[in-house]
Amino acid sequence: MNDFFSNAQRAEVLAQALPYIKRYTGKTVVVKYGGNAMVNEDLKKQVMKDIVLSWLIGIKIVLVHGGGPEISDLMSRLGKQPQFIDGLRVTDAETMDIVQMALSGKVNKSLVNLIEVSGGSGVGLSGVDARLIEAVPRDERLGLVGEITGVNTDVINDLLDKGYIPVVSTVGCDREGRIYNINGDTAAAYIAGALGAERLIMMTDIAGILRDRNDPSSLIPEISVAQAAELQKQGVIEGGMVPKVECCVKAIEKGVKNVVIMDGRVPHSILMELLTDEGAGTMVTR
Repeated sequence: MNDFFSNAQRAEVLAQALPYIKRYTGKTVVVKYGGNAMVNEDLKKQVMKDIVLSWLIGIKIVLVHGGGPEISDLMSRLGKQPQFIDGLRVTDAETMDIVQMALSGKVNKSLVNLIEVSGGSGVGLSGVDARLIEAVPRDERLGLVGEITGVNTDVINDLLDKGYIPVVSTVGCDREGRIYNINGDTAAAYIAGALGAERLIMMTDIAGILRDRNDPSSLIPEISVAQAAELQKQGVIEGGMVPKVECCVKAIEKGVKNVVIMDGRVPHSILMELLTDEGAGTMVTR
């Protein structure tokens, strides 16, 4: 919007959004806000404003966040070199401490603060709180990287019922109290499934699923779970998009109605997805 956007035009935009507001009011939407989509502070503020606006019109928003770049930056400043196997961070005990400091400390509280100054009411959680995310070791080569075994959503539901926006950092724990580093996309899929969410929005740093990875105009607006498997066989879905799409499929298998992968760097992409005909990114459906 600019200075030449009239009040009548603003009113028309709001009127056109009414059916979508009606559709989502009272429904749960989980937003996964990923590390590479979080690097710009101005954009981060705008995303939090969009989340608050969605919350103000009655959508039950749950924000699940990663923070890979922040973890790697803190590791480097502490003289520790990040290591990865198959895209997952090798996590020894010292790295796990750093993960908790970066994710559950700095990133989580900065997002809660932005929600508050934007007019919302956010509460920060980690997957350890109320045993929200239960896990076991995923692979001994990865150290303290966890495989999710259960999600206990009581604390999230309590916060939603009281009108808060839960903001969840993705660490988990086992029954003995050991703490694990959990992949953010996987955690979002499991949490959205356990909540029976209307939609899971996966915000990343690409437009969605592209038929040609070098051509942004080749965006595929919607695919089914079966088509996703076929596109993976064809090599259209490859590299870092493979685990992301697998998380989308997992979320749908666990009861989420649909999942959208979209570019979190595009201004107001959440509002475009929830409140317009066109939407944003690629929608994965059953």
